[in-house]
This record gives sequence, structure tokens and C-alpha cells, in this order.
Amino acid sequence: MKKLSSIAYQIDGQPMFKTLARVQELERQGRSIIHFELGEPDFDTPENIVDAACRALHNGETHYTTSAGLYEFRDAARHTTKVSRGFEPNIDQVLVTPGANAIIYYTVKCVVNPGDEVIVPDPGFPTYYSAIKACGAVAVRVPLKEENGFRMQPADLRAAITDKTRLIIFNSPSNPTGAANTCAEIHEIAEIAKEKDVYLLSDEIYSRLIFNKERKFCSPSYLDQCKERTIIINGFSKAFAMTGWRLGVAIGPPGVIEKMRLLNETIVSCVPPFIQRAGIEAIVGDATGVNAMREEYTRRRDIITDGLNSLPGVRCTRPDGAIYVFPSITETGMSSDAFSEFAMQNAGVALLPGNNFGPGGEGFVRLSYVNSVDNIEKAIERLAEALREYV
Repeated sequence: MKKLSSIAYQIDGQPMFKTLARVQELERQGRSIIHFELGEPDFDTPENIVDAACRALHNGETHYTTSAGLYEFRDAARHTTKVSRGFEPNIDQVLVTPGANAIIYYTVKCVVNPGDEVIVPDPGFPTYYSAIKACGAVAVRVPLKEENGFRMQPADLRAAITDKTRLIIFNSPSNPTGAANTCAEIHEIAEIAKEKDVYLLSDEIYSRLIFNKERKFCSPSYLDQCKERTIIINGFSKAFAMTGWRLGVAIGPPGVIEKMRLLNETIVSCVPPFIQRAGIEAIVGDATGVNAMREEYTRRRDIITDGLNSLPGVRCTRPDGAIYVFPSITETGMSSDAFSEFAMQNAGVALLPGNNFGPGGEGFVRLSYVNSVDNIEKAIERLAEALREYV
């Protein structure tokens, strides 16, 4: 094969999909595997959201639309931003994208030059690292420590910033840990970005999934209302069980959003209008189904956390939000990779090594509890039996 471009060799992708492919191969061989590797809600998209897309299809909304997104959808996003974050962005601050993942790449591509530094959480979502690497920038990792509840600490962030820092990536609630920062911490992070005059990409994909009543959702966008440096990532995959719809929304400074729009236009043209109609229904329609999912996730979180803490050599912090637990497995004597392989082979449980999310994840594993309570309890039983034999 002829040699590819240098950029092609810098693209890493997402390790969880590699694990999924392996699990599916084992299942084809007849193995019984319980899935905790992907953040894929096991609920179907609520019926009212599906119906909105069907109406749009029957009404002929199957053509091109503007690359920025339907005006009605962006306007709905403006209003829900005012309710949830306390300010209403202008229409030219809102961009509709094919999923939230794209916003990470668009942002890095539009505000960071090769050789610039980007602050990232460690452990953190693998697409952050992949996008930074593909754009020729340098990832500077800020450790998220178990003793701090895996919350990014403003002092650690400040210590990581240099003259080469161009962008901070912040994620609360977090993938992979489920941690949610306090409002005081988030406000301080916003102030640091202002003081250092750097862009701040706030990944808020799990903003509707906070289960700790003592943690209300806060966004660093409160300070500049996304007019100067803050860019919000949001999407519909998790809270609305719309992973396959591929629908995301970015809110940011008009100049940045315009360049991201052109990149969106160049790569995908536009998000299908019938999908955007579903998005409108998701954020302004009946929320009964969405609220029921959130309540069920809260129940599952408690069950899986208690179950993991009952296992020998496993210690699990109860997460504030998102759909993940991130237990420590160091006392089992196994590395993250070894424990994940052990769980797969000896218990038929698919989970991810913590080091898939950066070096700071070594000694931990990630489980996504978007599975039934019956399967969660069965997985704990299988792991308990396997660990008893291992010890």
C-alpha cells in the first residue's frame, strides 16, 4: 500500500469500539457477555421524539437545509440555554452538528495551531486526545484524582497553563468518571480562562444527567455568555437515548461558530432536517420519557456502585452524574488491562481499562451502567465468583 498522509497516522479513534468489535466476535462464538463497555443507552428514543421525525419525513423535510441548522432548532436551543444556563445566545452563536463528537474536532481545528498546547482532563474522553493529535497540537494533561472525587481542580489547571496554551477542555459531569464539579470550582475555572485569555471548550453532554441532589448543574459559560472564549458542546445521544440520530449543538463566539459552520458545510453539508425536528421535540416537548430514564439511571448507579464495593479488591466512588462508574482495582493486584481481560474471560463481563482514557486511568476500569438492573446484578455475581477463585 502506498504511504498515507502524515495526519492519517495521527488518528487514533475510540478504543471502546475496538472492545465492542472483540465482544461481538466472542458472542458469535457462543459466549455470553454482559455489556458495560459502551455509553449506549438501552432505552429506545422516546416515542414523541420519534413521531416528530416521522411527521417531518411525511411533510417532505428530506432536502438540504442551511449548514448552520434550522432556524427553529437553533432558536429552541437558545431558549433552553436561557433556562438552563441563565443567558440567551444570539442565533449566530448556535451551530447544529452531526453529533457532539464533531464539535470537539471542529473547535480544535478552528482555534488551535500545530504546536499549540491544549489542556485536557486525564482521565478523559479519548476523542479529546485523538482530535488534538490529528491537528498537530500538544495535549497537556491535568490529573483528575480519586481523592478529589475525580473533579478537575482549579489549582492543577492553573499550574498546567503555559504561554503555549491555546485551549482548555473541561467536562462536567465527566466521562469516564461521572464526577461533577462544584459551581465554585467551575466559576474559578472560567475566571482562569479569562485571566489567561485562552479558549474554553466545555463538554456538557451529560448536563441533564446529574443525580446528586447536592450538585446542581453549572456551566463556565456564565462568565462570557459564549461571546468571547467559551464554547459549549451539547448533544442528544445520552439524555434522550438518541445515539444513532447523530445530533449535536455548539454554542460559542460568533466568529468561531462561523468558521466551524464552514467546516461543517465542507464535511457534511448539513444535518438532515427531519432529525433536527426530532431535536426540537426533545428539548421543548413532553419530557416524561426522558425523566423516567434519568430516574432509572439513578437507581442503576446506586446498585452498581454498591455491588462493585462488595467485590474483593475493588473500591468505587459513587459518581455524581453521567452514566459511568470508575472503580479502582489496584488492590486486586491486576493492572487495568489485566482486570478487563480477566472480567471478559472469567466472568463474561465487558468493561474498559481505565488507561483507555489516559495514563491517569491506570488502576481503574470504566463500566457504563446503561444496562438493566438484572444484568447489573448478574454481572456483579459473575465478577464476585471469578474474583473468589482468583484470590
